[in-house]
Amino acid sequence: MANITLGGTPVETLGSLPKIGEKAPSFKLTVSDLSTQELSDFEGHKVVLNIFPSVDTGTCAQSVRTFNKEASELNNTKVLCISRDLPFAQARFCGAEGIENLVMLSDFKTGSFGKDYNLEFKNGAFEGLHSRCVIVLDENGTIKYTEQVQETADEPNYKAALEALLDE
Repeated sequence: MANITLGGTPVETLGSLPKIGEKAPSFKLTVSDLSTQELSDFEGHKVVLNIFPSVDTGTCAQSVRTFNKEASELNNTKVLCISRDLPFAQARFCGAEGIENLVMLSDFKTGSFGKDYNLEFKNGAFEGLHSRCVIVLDENGTIKYTEQVQETADEPNYKAALEALLDE
């Protein structure tokens, strides 16, 4: 399990993130129109998984804005923003912010994504939500980079994630 902090208070996640060099676990998540998208739908593209507790918090919202601007400008790259927010909340946020260059996906139905990737909070105020993580995949779904942000209120290392997209 990962030991991270939430507002300076120690919290735990279910385990460690999948390892670099492994195939990313498959998933089925919900889009704003309530349809389902799977990891296999993005095969052939580099993928950034921007994972966070809730789009309705300042740091989470900023990560969506930053990846919308930065990573979406890269060729053959899809940015997937994943949380347990309802798809309607994700769509509302994107509409209000003019976010159009990424895919918002919700793990609200089962929480299986957070469990399969071992990044769900095991305890603390955000128990059951996703911890803040970035995972970068190559075109074959192999993990090239991972970061689990140590203090949940902090932003991820965008530069390192974006550089991982270029390492091929």
